[in-house]
Amino acid sequence: MPGTSELVSTNHGARLHILSLGAGVQSTTLALMACRGEVLPNGDSMRVDAAIFADTRWEPVHVYQHLDRLTAELDRAGIPLYRVSKGDLRADTLDPRKRFVSVPYYTLAPNHTIRQPVTAPCPNRGCGWCDYDAESDPLGEGRPADCADCGNAGYVVTGTVERPATRRELEGIGRRQCTAEYKLGPINRKVRELLGAAPPDYRRVPRGRVAEQWIGFSTDEVHRVNDRPENRYTRKRYPLLELGMSRKDCQRWLRAAGWPDVARSACIGCPYHGNRQWREMRDHRPREWADAVDFDRRIRQGGTRIGVGRLNGEAFLHRSRLPLELAPIDRVSSREWADRQIDIFDELAEYGDPDGCSPYGCRSGIEVA
Repeated sequence: MPGTSELVSTNHGARLHILSLGAGVQSTTLALMACRGEVLPNGDSMRVDAAIFADTRWEPVHVYQHLDRLTAELDRAGIPLYRVSKGDLRADTLDPRKRFVSVPYYTLAPNHTIRQPVTAPCPNRGCGWCDYDAESDPLGEGRPADCADCGNAGYVVTGTVERPATRRELEGIGRRQCTAEYKLGPINRKVRELLGAAPPDYRRVPRGRVAEQWIGFSTDEVHRVNDRPENRYTRKRYPLLELGMSRKDCQRWLRAAGWPDVARSACIGCPYHGNRQWREMRDHRPREWADAVDFDRRIRQGGTRIGVGRLNGEAFLHRSRLPLELAPIDRVSSREWADRQIDIFDELAEYGDPDGCSPYGCRSGIEVA
């Protein structure tokens, strides 16, 4: 496997092809396609110069086991896999001495009252603003004359009233900075290093050097695609979109390639887990479940740094805003029910017709002569 210095020195005509490896289904598919020298529809080789995995140090055990196996496969193909890290996301989040990074916890503010205005129709009954609908009059042809009494609002404020905040008004969600800080930041730093930026900060990439970053978004993730340039030294590319492959297509490809058990890659305590992920963790990975439950308790009991100062309320990992061990994770969503339905074509291809052979009826369904 080539070292960093060797990769930088060759630099393939000032352009590197680098796979951003998340270690999930889609990016694993790209990594193995690169190892096998697959070709894109336009004839471009799918071989990459390197793959980069950003480690938050809070990934599930099966992700690290998967990475070890994938590293060996890439190594045999001569493709280096770099594991980069900014630190331990879990420990850093709970350590008040560390720099604050926002995680998208589900928050619940304490009960309070909300002061809202009391309104009345404009006293100038002839102003016309009470009944005017600007959306149905885009050219403004029927726009009433300006009204000094209501300021063209159609109503006036006569006072205020206090009411209890509703549950929805008490609920919130933190900003997501963890991906930028613990994933994108370390990956981009390594890309700059591979492109020849000088140590120790690796800030300035020599002019003219560019990395084509391969990202594993499939056709059912088009909404995640963002072609807006982040910097001058990377260009994004989405090979699975060029291949027209969905997540299920990737799973079929992986099964055929001998990699049937590739799971989603996400931190143990990611608030974006659905009920299915939480159940799977509780039922099959008890140590990680206990870790997540402990973390959930600690962010609620004072270990949370969601903004400047302390959180005004409580934070939770589950969207129900209940302690994780009490959250309704056994509820199955309609989407999960849909995912549970067996793909009959995959089933037939893998196991054949479920009916046995009989002299009185062919398993194909064709009438016996």
